Amino acid sequence: MDGSIEFTMGLSQGIAWPWPIAVYLFFAGISGGALSVALFIRFYKQQTENTAFLKAASLMSLVTISLGMLCLVLDLTNPLFFWRILVFYNLNSVMSIGVIALSAYIPLVALVTLFALEDEIRKFPALRFLLPVIAKLRGVRAPSEKVVLLLALSVCAYTGFLISALIRFPIINTSVLPALFVASGLSAGAAAAKMLAVGLFKEELHSSDMKVLHGIEWPIMAAEILFIFMLAMSLFTGNAGMQSAFTAFHSGTWASVFWIGIIGIGFVGPLLLNFATSKAFSHSAKALYMSGMCAVVGMMCLRLFIIYAGQNHGI
Repeated sequence: MDGSIEFTMGLSQGIAWPWPIAVYLFFAGISGGALSVALFIRFYKQQTENTAFLKAASLMSLVTISLGMLCLVLDLTNPLFFWRILVFYNLNSVMSIGVIALSAYIPLVALVTLFALEDEIRKFPALRFLLPVIAKLRGVRAPSEKVVLLLALSVCAYTGFLISALIRFPIINTSVLPALFVASGLSAGAAAAKMLAVGLFKEELHSSDMKVLHGIEWPIMAAEILFIFMLAMSLFTGNAGMQSAFTAFHSGTWASVFWIGIIGIGFVGPLLLNFATSKAFSHSAKALYMSGMCAVVGMMCLRLFIIYAGQNHGI
């Protein structure tokens, strides 16, 4: 072998990006979105303690990016040779640039998670060997969190840039896709981390962090709706190929996924739970879990719609 590698190798034929890629995009968005929101809050409020939401977001981010990378590797034609992507780089390839970002992002997420879960690690004798490592690296915590915040946002956007390289598919090949993936990642990532914070780390439903989250979730959702509208209108007003791709929004199986999964569950569901129910219910843990699941399911439907409807409506 001459040491070169083709960075589009290993993907399934026919549908170039199959369901494992959609799942990877989902996990990567959750990971980057959850950690971004947690670190935004940490810097904005100048927090020094390890809050329940930071713990939940860090753990969620580490687990989901690990699962996402597993999906990505398993979709390769030769999964055991995934290490080649880590050794041979092609800076003209979006995938290669993404691998470089992920190679820095994943260990930094692991490091931030260790810092955030230090108190929990102390409670488990089997994990106490990590305490000297945490103590030795404590001085790099602040710069690590700043770098990983930029990388987390980059990971969310990178997933959009990655698939937008498929130029034959108008739904996918659009400049608004990275922004849409960032917005949806922030929305679903924050929702997933909220549920974990309340369920595992016993975060109070009306803590200061939860109030901040409740205040930012609606502007993020509005931005997400705006980006979807921009995507649809660019197709509707575009050339013949783009107008043909617009049929994905109003006919066929994937139109049902769009209107039921993305719009109905992802957007209308949280709105109804927060504004069409009693005040007591909308402020309850049950409403938080239901609303959070709506956001997460809506995001997964969005990734599936973009991947499959996009590839089924090519030029």
